[in-house]
Amino acid sequence: MGLNGPIIDAHHHFWRIDRGVNSWITDDIAAIRRDYLHDHLAPYVSHLGIDGTVLVQASETWSENTFMAEQAAACGFVKAVVGWVDLSDAAAVEHLQDLARQPIVKAVRPVLQGIDDPDWILRPDVIANVAKLVPLGLRFDALIQPRHLPVIDRLARTLPDLPIVINHCAKPEFHGTPDSWAAWNEGISRLSQHPQICCKLSGLAAEYGPGWNTDAFLDVADYVITAFGPSRVMWGSDWPVLELDGSYPQWLSCIERLIAKYSPDEQAEIMGKSAMRYYGITA
Repeated sequence: MGLNGPIIDAHHHFWRIDRGVNSWITDDIAAIRRDYLHDHLAPYVSHLGIDGTVLVQASETWSENTFMAEQAAACGFVKAVVGWVDLSDAAAVEHLQDLARQPIVKAVRPVLQGIDDPDWILRPDVIANVAKLVPLGLRFDALIQPRHLPVIDRLARTLPDLPIVINHCAKPEFHGTPDSWAAWNEGISRLSQHPQICCKLSGLAAEYGPGWNTDAFLDVADYVITAFGPSRVMWGSDWPVLELDGSYPQWLSCIERLIAKYSPDEQAEIMGKSAMRYYGITA
């Protein structure tokens, strides 16, 4: 792939099991119930020519932010961190201010997919704290499912200056009904009309499950890239969750095939420039 720019993995995680904070790694995904740290990812970064990465929170704890900062400092290839704050906490603004003082921290990610109420982010107390991200120079990673697409549309209308990136293409239901696909299509189209919203081409292998191939993702990739434009789409590995149904080299190869029909400049946007611009990565 002859790119006119760097390769940035816009979405991956680290965790250490003995911290005891990753309760979401249940028995049905026990294959990834082990440590995944910077030295485990480093060989892929080196051998595959990855120029930098974005490290995303994997537990809903304040200590997660310290853990990620330590991992980033230890490796050098992590260029941005997406942290976690309880946005319903009365002390949320103070915590956001603490994160904003750390140059490596560029965004926060509440785990919206795990909250029963899809409108939680629109609660007056929560959205007041979300609004504080803008003056602090922080961004909003949206870990959502299709049911949240109208909610993020309302969030973007309420806070038009808030930079938002949709994780994993909002987790389309690959084995869903025609109605579920129609709802996803409409929701993605609506979100793409907000210039402050970007989308991550990531996490699709986990959503599809075993037996995926590149062809399974062509329609989703084309729809997202057409809707948002290459300058607002960024690829991510979702490693090590990816290892449930694939490998890092396999997914990178899949991404390269998914975007092969686009121009070198458009490919460069998806492979790195979009993530650098969104997260404010300069080197």
